[in-house]
Amino acid sequence: MARTLQFGTAGLKPVAGREQTFLDVQRGRSQLNTGLMRVIAGTYRGLRLKTLKSTALRPTSDQLRETLFDVLGDRILGAAFLDAYAGSGAVGIEAVSRGAARAVFVERHKAATDLIRQNLGSLGITSGFVILTSEVEKAVARLEQERAEFQFVFLDPPYAEIREYHRILRVVARSRILLPTAWVIVEHSHLTRLESDYGGLHFTRTIRHGDSQLSFYRRVAPGAQ
Repeated sequence: MARTLQFGTAGLKPVAGREQTFLDVQRGRSQLNTGLMRVIAGTYRGLRLKTLKSTALRPTSDQLRETLFDVLGDRILGAAFLDAYAGSGAVGIEAVSRGAARAVFVERHKAATDLIRQNLGSLGITSGFVILTSEVEKAVARLEQERAEFQFVFLDPPYAEIREYHRILRVVARSRILLPTAWVIVEHSHLTRLESDYGGLHFTRTIRHGDSQLSFYRRVAPGAQ
């Protein structure tokens, strides 16, 4: 029997399997550096977030986050938000700051999920979230078992992993975690070409900032606006 999804500082235990630590992805790459970002708007506006800057984890820029939430607008109020490939958790935390009722953070790197906990703690956020140290596909399966549903899903795989974009979009499209009028937003390189449809997800628009783009997909129920 599936266990009820519990939101709070404890979160859920990681999906079975060896957790990939930050050292696993740092072999042969540059030394880990700690940077700072800020919450752009809402309850925690202007407060700082720590990030892990490396070739393995790339935080979404302040400008791109601001653009994202300008598009979502008041729809975020009371919504459930899934931040997949969450990194420092900046996107999901921005959603909470702007009024999302619940946020789930999914990140395979344990150093990153530890940092998400630190960032939430530094803001005094003690409830309304779950953190999963897991591959995204396994986390989606887990969330299906928990009967979790989301109005917004944000996907931000590593830019170089082109196949991962197509694979995870198909996984999400055929999953049961999307509400009937859900939005799926994908951050990717401007050089990456995504498909116009993934199952029931239909491309609606793209916004470019520098080398990065946001592509918006919607699952629209019959008769929905």
